[in-house]
Amino acid sequence: MAQDLDDGGEVAPAEAAPMAEVAADPSPPAAVVAPAPTPEGELVKAGGTESSNPEGLSLNYEEARALLGRLEFQKGNVEVALRVFDGIDLQAAIQQFQPSLSDKTPSKKGRTKSELPSSVPQNNPASLVLEAIYLKSLSLQKLGKSTEAANQCKSVLDSVESMFQNGTPDIEQKLQETVNKSVELLPEAWKHAGSYQEALVAYRRALLSPWNLDDECQTRIQKRFAAFLLYGSIDWSPPSLAQQAEGSFVPKTNVEEAILLLMIVQRNWHQGKTHWDPSVMEHLTYALSLCGEPLVLAKQIEEVLPGLYARTERWCTLALCYSAAGQKDTALNFLRKSLNKLENPNDILALLLAAKICSKECHLASEGVEYAKRVTAHAESSNSHMKSVGLHLLGSCLGKKSKIVSSDYQRSLLQTETLKSLTESISLNRYNTELIFDMGVEYAEQRNMNAALRCAKEFIEATGGSVSKGWRLLALILSAQQRFSEAEVAIDAALDETGKLDQGSLLRVKAKLKVAQSSPMEAVEAYRALLALVQAQKNSSVSCKNATEGVDGSVTEFEIWQGLANLYSSLSYWRDAEICLQKARALKSYSAATLHAEGYMHQAQDQTKDALAAYVNAFSTELEHVPSKVAIGALLSKQGARFLPAARCFLSDALRVEPTNRMAWLYLGKVHRSDGRITDAADCFQAAVMLEESDPVESFSSLS
Repeated sequence: MAQDLDDGGEVAPAEAAPMAEVAADPSPPAAVVAPAPTPEGELVKAGGTESSNPEGLSLNYEEARALLGRLEFQKGNVEVALRVFDGIDLQAAIQQFQPSLSDKTPSKKGRTKSELPSSVPQNNPASLVLEAIYLKSLSLQKLGKSTEAANQCKSVLDSVESMFQNGTPDIEQKLQETVNKSVELLPEAWKHAGSYQEALVAYRRALLSPWNLDDECQTRIQKRFAAFLLYGSIDWSPPSLAQQAEGSFVPKTNVEEAILLLMIVQRNWHQGKTHWDPSVMEHLTYALSLCGEPLVLAKQIEEVLPGLYARTERWCTLALCYSAAGQKDTALNFLRKSLNKLENPNDILALLLAAKICSKECHLASEGVEYAKRVTAHAESSNSHMKSVGLHLLGSCLGKKSKIVSSDYQRSLLQTETLKSLTESISLNRYNTELIFDMGVEYAEQRNMNAALRCAKEFIEATGGSVSKGWRLLALILSAQQRFSEAEVAIDAALDETGKLDQGSLLRVKAKLKVAQSSPMEAVEAYRALLALVQAQKNSSVSCKNATEGVDGSVTEFEIWQGLANLYSSLSYWRDAEICLQKARALKSYSAATLHAEGYMHQAQDQTKDALAAYVNAFSTELEHVPSKVAIGALLSKQGARFLPAARCFLSDALRVEPTNRMAWLYLGKVHRSDGRITDAADCFQAAVMLEESDPVESFSSLS
């Protein structure tokens, strides 16, 4: 008896039930018998087992501490509870209850309580002790001892892990709840302790090991793990292949793993296994945006059931996704539905996105003007930034619209309004670099080179020279002023300042500058360097999409072969030109530029009919292709007086699309001279001379 007491047999705190009596059972460990007056709710609820003694409940040493510690924890006495829990020897308790934990059978549906195996009692004493260790972990975490809490929690899972290896065991609900809570707590404890690698392992162990977690518990772990992967700034490592089923997807980055988890949560919601959580879609939006997968995000949004999002909000989000994926028409259709007068016609963000999409296409410019005007009308006077953006987009749309009007007066009026809108916008937001750039391009297209040069220098200074399009604008302006050597110096400086992946358009301009300076062999070398860059981009998974689609001013392989074909044609290297055209045709079967190059080769070899047929095919392939219209007009003007009206028609139409095309003015002047209209011919020749003096090596429209 004395030895038992010395070993710590009496552990009840002062506020517990009256001192327990030591049972006469000589088998270790000694049992503590609680008297009958103790309220049943405090002991039976705590997980004590019924004794054969009808006068009370028989509890051993670990159970008694587990019970009393739980009561203290429920009262909020965390430190007292922790002192009580510290007296529990987990390993001794597990060894004592090992027969209960190891003697298990797979669960079977339809089995009644009376049919459960006798080796796994419904009130297993182990569950009370394991719950005590879990509560001890919670107590340690509340006291800021997260590392100790994680180790205690891990010991709970290690002790019961063998039960779940061969399927779901028949265990009591209380023990399963303790396992579920411990699985959830372990990675959170490691996170609070700053041990992110251990947290990563704990999350994967929670999801990959067969813990028999319920759907809600598993969903909570998946959502927390996904957020941890996205925002934890961890040193990520791929999961072990030994834990993966054969043929399963193995993520290569932390973002891919987070997306996989979030999509599993979404699938479970669709199947009715969990409730809707809008934060899942927010995390998924962020993750897919990082990966550049807007179409996948659009699919996920479209699968969300009606009623969870307002339909105008859903339409606007889908419009953003499709716009980012390059499907502008689909995005604009969603925005038109959202901005309908019966829906939300004054949504500023939707109006801005619609105006931005329209500002990229001439045939949508008029619609974009209306959207931009609605933005400026509804933007609050205090919100100068929003009004500045609206005026910026209004100027861009007016500039596009000016390129398709038929009358010179209308064009001049729209160009004036364009500069007025951009000037007013820049007065509200003086440090908007994109606005400065667009202002420079507009000045350059209107041949106000001094103002354009000032804007280009200001843009380069504001961006620190790190944006390649600013250098391109500067080089094109200098080339328009016939300052080719200075333009080449600007390109070389840009190549030193910008990243490797942004150098494609710069090398293309450099090649054209070499041609303008009558250095064709150096131009060929520039094209070869450009071709090597593009092919390297094609082999890179990061930039493959830009290299093949020509997004954001990058150069495609087709454009390089086309440029080389034009260069060899100008040098009368017909065999090399034909090889380059074959390469270009292999990449793009039907191209107006390729057909035009074929026509030029036929024309240079005095094959007029073949040349005219090629030009007509190019014009048929792309109705607004200006070089083909100019070439057809030039050929027809040489065929006699009866073809002059047709030639004048083609040349006038070319000038409608591109009023600054000097070759169109030159040939139109020749047509007028042949037709006897000397005054009109003189005006056309004068326009051609003036444009030649300010003609860049590459059109300014390539910048927008």
